Amino acid sequence: MQTLVQFTEHYCKKYADNPYMWEKPRSRAKGHAGEMKYGNGRGNAIVEGKSTEEGAASKTGKTKVNVTASYQPTTYRQTLEQVREFGAGLMALGVEPGERVALLSEGRNDWVVSELAILFNGAINVPLSVKLSPVELQFRLFHSDASVLIISQGQLPKISDIRANLPDLKQIILLDPQEHYAEDEISKNKVVRMGRQLLEKRRADFERRKDGVGPHDPANISYTSGTTADPKGIILTHRNYTANVEQALTLMDIPPTYRTLLILPLDHSFAHTAGIYSFMAKGASIGMVEAGRTTMETLRNIPNNIRELKPNLLLSVPALAKNFRKNIEAGIRAKGPFVQRLFENALKTAYKYNREGYNKNTWDLISRSKLFLYDRILFSKVRENFGGELKFFIGGGALLDIELQRFFYALGMPMMQGYGLSEATPIISSNSLDKHKLGSSGHLVNPLKLKIVDTEHRELPAGEKGEIIIKGENVMKGYWKNPEATRDTIRDGWLYTGDMGYMDEDGFLYVLGRYKSLLIGHDGEKYSPEAIEETLSEKSRFIEQLMLHNNQDPYTIALLFPNKEALKRRLAERSGGKAGMQSARDKKKSHKTAQKETAQKAGENRPDQADQPPDDGNRQSEEMIDQALDIIRSEIDQYREGGKFADHFPDRWLPTAIGILPEGFTEENKMMNSTMKIVRGRITDNYEELIEYLYLPEARNIRHARNRKAMEKLLGA
Repeated sequence: MQTLVQFTEHYCKKYADNPYMWEKPRSRAKGHAGEMKYGNGRGNAIVEGKSTEEGAASKTGKTKVNVTASYQPTTYRQTLEQVREFGAGLMALGVEPGERVALLSEGRNDWVVSELAILFNGAINVPLSVKLSPVELQFRLFHSDASVLIISQGQLPKISDIRANLPDLKQIILLDPQEHYAEDEISKNKVVRMGRQLLEKRRADFERRKDGVGPHDPANISYTSGTTADPKGIILTHRNYTANVEQALTLMDIPPTYRTLLILPLDHSFAHTAGIYSFMAKGASIGMVEAGRTTMETLRNIPNNIRELKPNLLLSVPALAKNFRKNIEAGIRAKGPFVQRLFENALKTAYKYNREGYNKNTWDLISRSKLFLYDRILFSKVRENFGGELKFFIGGGALLDIELQRFFYALGMPMMQGYGLSEATPIISSNSLDKHKLGSSGHLVNPLKLKIVDTEHRELPAGEKGEIIIKGENVMKGYWKNPEATRDTIRDGWLYTGDMGYMDEDGFLYVLGRYKSLLIGHDGEKYSPEAIEETLSEKSRFIEQLMLHNNQDPYTIALLFPNKEALKRRLAERSGGKAGMQSARDKKKSHKTAQKETAQKAGENRPDQADQPPDDGNRQSEEMIDQALDIIRSEIDQYREGGKFADHFPDRWLPTAIGILPEGFTEENKMMNSTMKIVRGRITDNYEELIEYLYLPEARNIRHARNRKAMEKLLGA
């Protein structure tokens, strides 16, 4: 099966009666007229005449699928029917093969159906992130020459202000019914009705249209985040996708009874291939996150949706993994000091026993016995919050620190790190349950050629670091309307990833970071900051985010945003259990009140006379600020000579001076992109003046005035 059209038809027929998509009824209430509703009147979902109360058997007959009544299924058979009707509707609307059709919507069944309908019509999908601003959308729509836009109600307001700047955009298809339609707007329902009419009268024409799609025809133009320059449109062909699915499935198997909740945006290349298409190839099913009225409301739905759908596998990126961990640890803290100490001891035992996964201390019978008990009383309870049936995560999108991997491995929900990039459709390697090394990015997909090369493009032996380059059927066709960038990236069929890494003797790939992100010491030494940043933030509960900087400067510096809640808890512990900063503020407030009363009695109006008694509240606040800064410094000193982690990194790579930031790196302040990676150039520009200050002599002391002021604000002193 060379094209996604052939691929979809084959597997939708093979697994016709299996559920493919799961979605909340509320999200489907306004679906098109041909969309079947399921239910038995008792609130239980039905798959082909069987309620999930009894369990819906897959076509293979191996295992029953039991899910909560709140999610309702669409089978493979019904998915294919919807795709054909919508695809024929696009043909009736006048969409021609090769035309670009943009898709902008939150994750929902209609997203999957829309993409496949576009492809069945021979057109090219331009998937757009819902996180994009109107200006960012305008660039992508204009650059791709999109003539049609399929859009959800929630995203429609973004288009109104830029509509006049998009002369090539002729038609807007609205997924959700509207009371009124503009002249160039049409409902999906109406397009589907047009498709049914076309299939009744001109079915042969549609069959020729879809059968005419070739393996090397573009399927998607997927845009990069454009953090350093204008976004580039990655052209991924039908064969790129089908080849990458075939490659990925050589690393792990997905039983037909498996379910996943797609918590990543569907335009994300990782969710696209590893979720939508890999699950289809195995007859498994995908669930959609319940959409909220706002992004935050949608995010808050994820924990409940996980418990409801009970996924067997989840796709994740580091930012999500960190949030999962924070929520788990917050839940443990809420149980009290005893449970927290028990949990910490359980993790220590698990880390000692598991090591890097492949080399467990299986001879350590004492630790194994302890872990059996810890799993019964602690870890299994954590897993219940993830539905109780989660076997593992697949981690991608960015480097995942080994500390995070060890954490989830200990809980019995391993996070199997993989590696890829959109230009490779995107999967290049991954760990699996059967073959893994924590800290690595796993074994290569098969078939795929990979080399590690130096700056002269010479291949390096195992163990030596260089640029990762690959060759295979999953390598993109090129960049849309950008032949120069295409030539720079693909040379003699080899995709130059721009990532630095090495292969070990056992065939595991280790990815160290982006070549473009390399820091340069004053002596010309180059080193990657990403592993250091990830390790420092993951191993320390007091460091939320940081970015290292060195551009041939005397030493490395760090821009650091602390975890203020963790700092407050530590300060409270040191002050005997009372919230230290609050205590200091209370004393300061009481002292100021006393000053004012004294001044009024004396007939004075100035409460700041030199002969006033010492301000104990002020002094305590200052001490707390200094303690907080010292905590941050001591966390980093753990990696210096004599420290607990002294063997992790060369001392010269660690920050000599630290600048405490008033806010973290987020998408809202444009210091993090849509794939949750920090935007180094923008951060450097934004904090240019602070960076210059950190190379002054007084900045080497972490208690410098700027840090004290920033920490005071963060802690609310």
